[in-house]
Amino acid sequence: MTKKISISLVASFLIATYSQANSQNLGSIEVISATKSNQSIKDVTSNVEVITGAELEEKNITTLTQALNLVSGISFTSNGGLGKQTSVYLRGFDSKRVLVLIDGVRYNDITGASGASFENLMINDIEQIEIIKGAQSGIWGSDASAGVINIITKGATKGLHGSVLAEYGSFNTKKYNIATSYKTDKFYFKVNHQKLTTNGFTAYAKKGEDINKYEDDGYENKTTNFRFGLNIDDNNKIDMSHMIIDTYNEYDNTSSDNLNNYSISKTKISGARFENVNEIAITDLTYNKTDFFRSYRSHANTTTSDYDGNLDEFGLKSKIDYLDETSFVIVGGDYKKFEQLDTLNKDYTNKALFLTNSNKFDKLIFTQSLRADKYDAFDNKTTGKIGAKYNINDDLALFANYGTAYNVPTLGQLFGKNGPNPNLKPETTKSTDVGFEYMSFKATYFSNKIDDMIEWSNSKYNNVQGTSKLKGFELDYKKEIYKSTLLNLSYTQLSAKDKDGKSLARRAKESLKFGVDYYGLTNLHLGLYGEYIGTRYNLADDKGEQTGRYTIANMVVNYDIFKNTKIYAKVDNITNKYYQTIENYATSPRAYYAGIKVSF
Repeated sequence: MTKKISISLVASFLIATYSQANSQNLGSIEVISATKSNQSIKDVTSNVEVITGAELEEKNITTLTQALNLVSGISFTSNGGLGKQTSVYLRGFDSKRVLVLIDGVRYNDITGASGASFENLMINDIEQIEIIKGAQSGIWGSDASAGVINIITKGATKGLHGSVLAEYGSFNTKKYNIATSYKTDKFYFKVNHQKLTTNGFTAYAKKGEDINKYEDDGYENKTTNFRFGLNIDDNNKIDMSHMIIDTYNEYDNTSSDNLNNYSISKTKISGARFENVNEIAITDLTYNKTDFFRSYRSHANTTTSDYDGNLDEFGLKSKIDYLDETSFVIVGGDYKKFEQLDTLNKDYTNKALFLTNSNKFDKLIFTQSLRADKYDAFDNKTTGKIGAKYNINDDLALFANYGTAYNVPTLGQLFGKNGPNPNLKPETTKSTDVGFEYMSFKATYFSNKIDDMIEWSNSKYNNVQGTSKLKGFELDYKKEIYKSTLLNLSYTQLSAKDKDGKSLARRAKESLKFGVDYYGLTNLHLGLYGEYIGTRYNLADDKGEQTGRYTIANMVVNYDIFKNTKIYAKVDNITNKYYQTIENYATSPRAYYAGIKVSF
């Protein structure tokens, strides 16, 4: 049987999803990262957003950053165009306080100080993206102060399937993707490979100047993903995954255009899981490994600056249902070794035990998590999370969550080449959010307090004494407003202050996001998406260049020309708005792209 995702099928799915959101009937959507176990989204107390693979394909999104920017409470800044260093802010927390997982494997770079390399994550093979907002260390440990972003790649459906995609656009941007999968009752495999290249545009540009007067800064990304699964018998199965992200990037520094600077990187993300299901429990035994390599070089000389490290993780957990399967408990432990292999030759280890309990009493859902972490380099730490959700009726629900979190220093911050400080201690966070959902509308108030925040000051990393406060609110509205027309609106207001009450740098004080999808014409989809960014300053205490107060809009068109063939076009920055997210770093002018995808 041929598998085909047509515009009409996607439209039906998205409209159904919006309708389900209106009625709170979300049983068909499951998330993993809220409790480390499959759970219906309607039973999750945390503020959760899910971006489906169908939605990503309809919007023809290129990067993970573009996908995340659809979500309320998320913004980003970048040192240029495709492939340039990017920081994602979740409720005012920067990238190093957001845990990023790919199929449950950690992607946060242990050799640097900026967290996950969002700029190198392309949209090419994704089933869904889960964004769990609020402190999640009670479940996942370090790096989850702001929340968790879990990227779940596509598996395989029964039979033989495949697809080929080609895209070309502005700045001589080329994208190719090929995928194939095969599944029987006994096993499955899937391979996906994508290559993206672009001449790009200059990374550095003084504000107000024409980017064409500078040299271009190109980028290349090759991403290959492999998954394999074997059903040993009815009760036991094995799943394995391996992803390689290989990049080449030309970059500029903060003060001038540069013809010689470039970097290369290779990240390998591997996971293996054995699952046993019996009458008592579902038990998982896992091994995950992430290898990081980055090298900064110059065409003008042979000097290199290399960063090489890896993270090994072993885990064991069991999920036990009780009270007629209306409740469950998850108990487990994990062991991690963080190792930097370049000139540092340093490492530390982490051992942890964790427990999560969730109860469903008629209309009330009550979830508690507790985690104890032991490090050989830091003090031991116990964190937790408690959440409740009350479904008053089919249209109205109330929710509240409180959690504690911590972030340990990376090896790069402790012993790295730039401003190391071996005396750093972990920072701690207290996180609260409360809100309600009414039909198509959701409102959330959030508040976070961070102690001993790790920041760069006086030429090295230091713990900032005192409490930094991040608070604000989010409003979300999703509805089918007319037949075949979907509307998506969100608004975020943010106050991000340090211990002295001074505003943190590069956080927009407000943002408004909008999206309209129209499916009223046969085989055709039209989409318009955009955002308004409010006041934002390049430096702390509302100083430096003002980099906000602008509106950007993008447009997409999809058309099914044959049963298994889709063509599409998109225009980014349709008004050709000039703006910068970081002072003296360029952003894309109006850009055009077109592509074709054939599936079987």
